[in-house]
Amino acid sequence: MSIEVLLNEFKEAAASPAKLLKEYKAAGRKVVGVLPYYAPEELVYAAGIVPMGIWGSNTKTINRAKEYCATFYCTIAQLALEMLLDGTMDQLDGIITPTICDTLRPMSQNFRVSMGDKMKVIFLAHPQNRFADFGLKFCIDQYGRVRKQLEEIAGAPITDEAIREAIKVYNRSRAARRRFAKLASEHCDVITPVKRSAVFKASYFMLKDAYTKKLEALNAELEKLPVCHWKGVKVVTSGIICDNPKLLQIFEENNVAIAADDVAHESRMIRVDAAETGDPMEALARQFAMQDYDILLYDPASAENRRGEFIAQMVKESGAQGLVLFMQQFCDPEEMEYPCLKKALDNAGIPHIKLGIDQQMRDFGQAATAIQAFADVLEMNK
Repeated sequence: MSIEVLLNEFKEAAASPAKLLKEYKAAGRKVVGVLPYYAPEELVYAAGIVPMGIWGSNTKTINRAKEYCATFYCTIAQLALEMLLDGTMDQLDGIITPTICDTLRPMSQNFRVSMGDKMKVIFLAHPQNRFADFGLKFCIDQYGRVRKQLEEIAGAPITDEAIREAIKVYNRSRAARRRFAKLASEHCDVITPVKRSAVFKASYFMLKDAYTKKLEALNAELEKLPVCHWKGVKVVTSGIICDNPKLLQIFEENNVAIAADDVAHESRMIRVDAAETGDPMEALARQFAMQDYDILLYDPASAENRRGEFIAQMVKESGAQGLVLFMQQFCDPEEMEYPCLKKALDNAGIPHIKLGIDQQMRDFGQAATAIQAFADVLEMNK
């Protein structure tokens, strides 16, 4: 299958989650929505249920969600609730609501109240201190609660062996996506920022085995191509999410390619694999414990600015000339972290820009001006 055909299939999946949801239900499958992030999707897969990522929407308008939450909540959370209220997600059999941040924590209760008896709402609380034994035990207990509620939806027990098999499927998928991220940089003449985003986004809507098979085929085709001699500039992107094709199109118009990313919706989710042997519930809990360099996770060494130095090193190792930070509007953790991140980037001599974004953006004029000016600066510094 050609690169163009594969990319078009990923593009269609990324743009049509409602269509895929309808197809899953027509095939007699049960589907559970999974909100951001670090939810143990492997448990959903092991239950024979389709996990469907819910990361807001770039096309919806917030209307009914305003009845349940403050207007200063981030649009990712508000639009997730909007889609549940307006009928877009009516066919879901349940949702998993992590409480990884101060917005998702109260929003999880809004989901429960607003959905009522319409679908099962599975509450997931991660431990703040995930390194200690008590944090690991708490995480295992929480995952156990999720497992039991998924068994109720599935109508059958989830065996340990099924979870181990699911871990293998997901580890293979994470490896394929990590490989794709590297190949996308090497072949940025073929994998534009818009196409790169669509490949990552499709992973939240397609079953992982089918998704991984197509991605491995795409990787194999990309590996046949000579490494691109890119005449433009390259950047690393960072933030929670940036999946808006109109915004990413501005990168392409200014010959800006993505060398690597620290985006939660993209590569940040695939850094750590789970152990494929032993107790599978402990393996999933330890996988969460090993997640690092995320502003939403407690870091006992945060005073050392480890995350800022990690991102600065990522820019250097990727061969990028600078960093673009997508700052989610009304995200307190990101806003509070920015001074430390800026200090680390400045100390490393790495140029960067900060773009305030949300999923209700319709006018990209200011972003276009900022990206064009930044591209010019990076080009002069090459």
